[in-house]
Amino acid sequence: GAPLIVSGQILGCVLALHDMTREQDYIERLSWQASHDALTGLVNRRDFENRLAGAISEAPERSRRHALMYLDLDQFKLVNDTCGHAAGDQLLRQISVLLANELPPGDILARLGGDEFGVLLFDCDADCAAATAERLRATVQDLHFSWDGRPFNISVSIGMVEVANVGMTLEEVLRAADVACYMAKEKGRNRIHFHSEGDTALRERFGEMAWVQRLHAALDQNRFRLHAQEIAPLGDDIPEQGAHIEILLRLADEDGSFVTPQSFIPAAERYGLMAAIDRWVVRNTFATLAARHADPHATPISTCAINLSGATFGDETFLGFMREQFAAHAIAPETICLEITETSAIANLSEAMRFIADLRGLGCRFALDDFGSGMSSFAYLKHLPVDYLKIDGSFVKDMLDDRIDHAMVEMIHHIGKVTGKRTIAEFVESDGILDALKAIGVDYAQGYAIARPQPFDATAVLRGSRSERDATTDSWETLARTLRRKAG
Repeated sequence: GAPLIVSGQILGCVLALHDMTREQDYIERLSWQASHDALTGLVNRRDFENRLAGAISEAPERSRRHALMYLDLDQFKLVNDTCGHAAGDQLLRQISVLLANELPPGDILARLGGDEFGVLLFDCDADCAAATAERLRATVQDLHFSWDGRPFNISVSIGMVEVANVGMTLEEVLRAADVACYMAKEKGRNRIHFHSEGDTALRERFGEMAWVQRLHAALDQNRFRLHAQEIAPLGDDIPEQGAHIEILLRLADEDGSFVTPQSFIPAAERYGLMAAIDRWVVRNTFATLAARHADPHATPISTCAINLSGATFGDETFLGFMREQFAAHAIAPETICLEITETSAIANLSEAMRFIADLRGLGCRFALDDFGSGMSSFAYLKHLPVDYLKIDGSFVKDMLDDRIDHAMVEMIHHIGKVTGKRTIAEFVESDGILDALKAIGVDYAQGYAIARPQPFDATAVLRGSRSERDATTDSWETLARTLRRKAG
């Protein structure tokens, strides 16, 4: 304020009053937005980790035990891709309300990003934490979520770790919870996995991080190797004019031994290396095909199948890369069949549809691998214009002993016929299975009863077309009959 002076006398003062309510509201709103998720109203990752760090760094003399949970929705991407982001946002809001209602006052629920949530339970022993985790899991499972009349079965995978305010860093606690959640998904989803120092599976999961450096080194040192496994036509109406093969990937480890993909692909997928590995496979397969094409003695290859990961679907530059590779090696796109798994295709449906359309435009064919393993695939098959269905080997290998597996093979083949697609049975490991597949009418077979994988290079000997294969088979059978007669 300022004094009011008239003729040298102070008669009063002038006060300027300013209403700070609006500014205070604005400051509070900014503070809230900095610590909360805009969609769900829950605490965000930064504030959640700050509160967790505070719980860990309390004075050691106050011995307290808390519990940390990571929650990951199992079907969120399916909802998002098939119904759109509005449906995904609505699901996240509903889940947030349900979870918050199940937690005692004072405990913290946060949205960590995407479809991931965090829960911090204060002063909670193992039994209390387990009961709360089970309550959260059951609550999500009981949610009847639908969008435009389409119902979805929603579930959640939960990883949990006990948190002491002594002896653990924030990074160790966060990593343990992340690993436990990953293991819950790996073991079948819709379950709770408790972190344990003696858990072998978790130690192996931690070991994946070492694979990152090994895979980078393998790419830099060109230590990946290509193998090929032949796929045999079973019917007389399949016009294969050369060998039909699938390219398989192996890694030559530091000591020279081969490492199968099952050992390193999970780590490569989790740490974002599959796109680089896919490109290595395409580049080196094309180079080998070009070298074989230049050799008049090499068996011609009519179809070369190459597996691609779900990560490559979202790579906007992959189409240009394929154009470059076709041009650089003079490979006919019609000879290339790209294999994608049904689970990754459905989980990334919109991306998969665009990806397939782009590469089919170049002339490539497509196969849907592991078909039938997800069982939700039938509803989405009409959206995926693929040329081949590869019947999941888990049905094929036991089809002679399990009537349900046999029926599944028949059903998938029938779906293939109805939709105009050829069928390929994997894991064909005996002549009995081969005969059963022929009786059903399956178009192709792949497995040890046909051929084992072998190194794929410019000189690899392949059996080639049907006429060459049958001639070879006939000659061996003639020799066997001759030997039997002589032995008799």
